[in-house]
Amino acid sequence: MFEVIHVKLREGGKIIYYSTGGLKFKPGCYVIVEADRGVDYGQVLSDPEVILDSDVEGPLRTILRHATSDDMRRIEKNKEKASQAFDICVKKIAARKLHMKLVETEYSFDRSKIIFYFTAGERIDFRELVKDLARIFRVRIELRQIGVRDEARLLGGFGPCGRPLCCVEFLKDFEPVTIRMAKEQKLPLNPTKMSGLCGRLMCCLAYEYKTYREFGKKFPRQGDKIQLKEGKGKVVDVNIMKGLVSVELENGKKVQVNYK
Repeated sequence: MFEVIHVKLREGGKIIYYSTGGLKFKPGCYVIVEADRGVDYGQVLSDPEVILDSDVEGPLRTILRHATSDDMRRIEKNKEKASQAFDICVKKIAARKLHMKLVETEYSFDRSKIIFYFTAGERIDFRELVKDLARIFRVRIELRQIGVRDEARLLGGFGPCGRPLCCVEFLKDFEPVTIRMAKEQKLPLNPTKMSGLCGRLMCCLAYEYKTYREFGKKFPRQGDKIQLKEGKGKVVDVNIMKGLVSVELENGKKVQVNYK
């Protein structure tokens, strides 16, 4: 078993399980961690939890230490430099007339690399742009094309529930979300009410889907013919959470049946 916490790498990086290494951390604090290439920083998003060895996906990295005041000054300086790099990159994109939208720019903790996140409707040949940026900044340049959900995660914001976006707060990966999930939960099929800031179906539609499906096995489906003591009828509505089934009898009368 391992004691782990969720850490979001940099400002827009992935949310990853990290071993606490026996140290104590509180949600919201910044930490210095092992990363793919060297040392990086991240923010703690959760309280410690214990997971089984079988739940570990790939090598489990360790948090090296709490971020010091010097580390935090470096992080803030990196953000300032990243903002300047963003403006320069936007001008270079315009100069080369590339059909891409720059979303965010990040420096690695040690400033050995700059990551430029962008969206585009098609495949982009950005090799010359990379050369331009490498000549200016003289560090390793990485251009990373992302989707609209990743863009929402990077930029942040609030959902219709009034809380910060789930993808920013705790979601490690984006799971497929389908219109069927909304139908199973009897939600109004209104695109404006079912879509998140990214324009795609809200991730939270999947949270209770399995529960609705499991509970729904006990209920007849809409349109089924059933026999009641009042007579035969057709199911016209099912409310799984309240445990009620509305039935229209052959004589036109409507009754509700409690399935709890």
